[in-house]
Amino acid sequence: MTERFDPAGLSQDWPAPFNPSPIVTFGAGSIVGDAHFPAYRKAGFPVAGLYDPDREKAEKLAAEWGVTAYASAEEAAAVPGAVFDLATPPNVHASVLRLLPDGAAVLIQKPMGSDLAAATEILTICREKNLKAAVNFQLRFAPMMLALKDAIAKGWLGEVVDFDAWLALATPWQLWPFLKGLPRIEIAMHSIHYLDLIRQLLGDPAGVHAKSIGHPNHDVAQTRTSAILDYGSKVRCALSINHDHDFGRRHQACEFRICGTEGAAYLQLGVNLDYPRGEPDILEIRPRGSEEWIAVPLKGAWFPDAFVGRMANLQRFAAGEDAELVSSVEDAWNTMALVEAAYQSSAAPATQLQKRP
Repeated sequence: MTERFDPAGLSQDWPAPFNPSPIVTFGAGSIVGDAHFPAYRKAGFPVAGLYDPDREKAEKLAAEWGVTAYASAEEAAAVPGAVFDLATPPNVHASVLRLLPDGAAVLIQKPMGSDLAAATEILTICREKNLKAAVNFQLRFAPMMLALKDAIAKGWLGEVVDFDAWLALATPWQLWPFLKGLPRIEIAMHSIHYLDLIRQLLGDPAGVHAKSIGHPNHDVAQTRTSAILDYGSKVRCALSINHDHDFGRRHQACEFRICGTEGAAYLQLGVNLDYPRGEPDILEIRPRGSEEWIAVPLKGAWFPDAFVGRMANLQRFAAGEDAELVSSVEDAWNTMALVEAAYQSSAAPATQLQKRP
């Protein structure tokens, strides 16, 4: 009897921790109010409080969510039995990690430092302090991505041989004022999610060809990227990213197309369209043996549900309930190495055309 594809049977969530620990967050930026705290409340994870050097901003967000605003980073780091949630700029991660108690569980906002050297410093700190540390590559935990991974694992696409990421949209970079003046933006702060997900699905590439540039209408360092990841002669992997397609919604896009030898998948990443309100996520699969595209009924969205799964895995790992810490600092360093290679490629000269004789 031929196996029947059941879209509703694909795994879309991560098991909850049996007894979640209180969460202490460092940072009070928009991502905390838009994603971290909504996710933790939805999951029933207790939040003890937060710290931000901008006292006014910290107290305002703490009041909105009914949590404590700590007076200092040291006070926040001293909360007993806490799981620490670093929603901090990349150049701050190392200093906060040094404050945490040895052996603590901690989630580090991506990127893992400003560059690969900083990521190596963070990795060293985590090893020396024996921290149970993961990087917040939460796209891996989005319901649509968990379902996609499950479908691939069950063979519904065959062997994956093609991955396309296509973004043409308008991103409100002004929501993250700490980005102003940073030399690395688009790949390090945004496309890093896609590079990390690709690593999970396809493994590490042999190399990367990339070009990342800005736009004459603003002073953000880079907002447009083209990249090709080298997986040899069998797998094609390409990303076309344009955050400056600010001409109305009609022809904007934020989507992946993933093709295998026997089936294919289409995904829309809805949160990036009209961020942070977003649009629905979409996952459609044409499974092995079918002539039709089948919509997968999703149980949630990247924002905030992926943040639930990301924190659940860390909490469960810290409690001994999960054997694997997904996106541990050991694995996340490899994503940072891919980011570093992409920037090196972007800075290198292209192959020159020959002159006409």
